[in-house]
Amino acid sequence: MKFGTIIFPTDETIDPASMARATEERGFDSLWFPEHTHIPTSRATPWPGGPDLPRYYYRTYDPFVALAFAAAATTTLKLGTGICLVVERDPIVTAKEVASLDRLCGGRFQFGVGAGWNREELRNHGTDPSTRFELMEQRVAAMKQLWANDEAEYHSPLVEIERSFSWPKPTQMPHPPVYVGGDGPTTLERVVRMADAWMPIPGRGRVPLSARISELADRAAAAGRGHIPTVIFAAPPDPKVMSAHRDAGASAVLFAMPQGPADDVLRHLDKCAAACAEFA
Repeated sequence: MKFGTIIFPTDETIDPASMARATEERGFDSLWFPEHTHIPTSRATPWPGGPDLPRYYYRTYDPFVALAFAAAATTTLKLGTGICLVVERDPIVTAKEVASLDRLCGGRFQFGVGAGWNREELRNHGTDPSTRFELMEQRVAAMKQLWANDEAEYHSPLVEIERSFSWPKPTQMPHPPVYVGGDGPTTLERVVRMADAWMPIPGRGRVPLSARISELADRAAAAGRGHIPTVIFAAPPDPKVMSAHRDAGASAVLFAMPQGPADDVLRHLDKCAAACAEFA
């Protein structure tokens, strides 16, 4: 099983390059940055993680800018969006950002995507929350066409791209691996249709994660697909919990880093590294 880290890259904590160097130096496989463009102050949509939305949700750097700094500071570390809100982004511009980053970092990018939970935030981008899942699938499908073809086009109810040139192409062809976040009623169907891996948050689903991982395997087999990895998003650095995730069939575990001064983040990173050594 592989191990990685997640941190909201903000102006109030360790900078992206330093975090990336420290993650790579300690032997972790990957580093992931979430994103939110903004948080409307109305706060009408409840946060799935609890009653109070943490401050860092509305102080994040743009993930592609932050990941570019992380890429320049490392050589082997895999770099991902965890997750990119493609329903708030133009697919043509995002396809270029992904391809540019993947090419410049030597094929180390991993594209985590999601449809978002904050309905006010979505509406500010002109996205209808009721069709956000369809929009996510169609925008990712359109981006795959732009990455894979010298002359690409895409036509769907929510995305329309006329025959076009779009360069550069990613180093990883036909595209960087796509990870789908979430654990809603239709998530696994979506993962089988469009993703290379599933990225759930423990405790957010209504069914035990082990059962969902087994269900994903059954759905993938029925669809004629091979093994679809499960990457656990925001697991605690506890060897017993890590063992349980491994036994359930997870391929990787990602540890969430705290916000705060760099020294606090690095202390927690060392704690996670020690847990990995004990697990091994």
